[in-house]
Amino acid sequence: MHIRRVSFDHPDAVKLNDQVQAEYAVRYGDDGDATPMAPSDFDPPNGIYLIAYDEHDTPVASGGWRAQEANGEGNLDGDAELKRMYVVEQVRGRGLARRILAALEEDARAAGRVRMVLETGLKQPEAMALYTSSGYEPCAKFGYYRHYEASRCFAKSL
Repeated sequence: MHIRRVSFDHPDAVKLNDQVQAEYAVRYGDDGDATPMAPSDFDPPNGIYLIAYDEHDTPVASGGWRAQEANGEGNLDGDAELKRMYVVEQVRGRGLARRILAALEEDARAAGRVRMVLETGLKQPEAMALYTSSGYEPCAKFGYYRHYEASRCFAKSL
């Protein structure tokens, strides 16, 4: 697998984003994640977006982080918010999410971010298992879904 930095509006990023949104829609019975995001959110040095490609140059996993500062949605100064972590079903269980997560953490740390944060939900138990086994701990809710009962937020010091 090869991990490459791409823009959030790159065709492969759009393709994987469409897939993860469809999965969210099935799991939660809605239209997917409605959190407002723009491609520029992931432009260095205030973020990055990564895609893992297999040996056939097929995009199979993604993830990004974007800078956040203290705001009315519960973020703190120096936060790096993890977004759109996704691995296509056919290659799950091979450690791709961990590789992307480690690369994102390293990049956010190098950019001066002090805490990685993420929001997930109760219907994504495998995501919660990944994050807790990677050193993330529950934190105060933040972001678009902070008032939703099924929302769970996690943080890790960088």
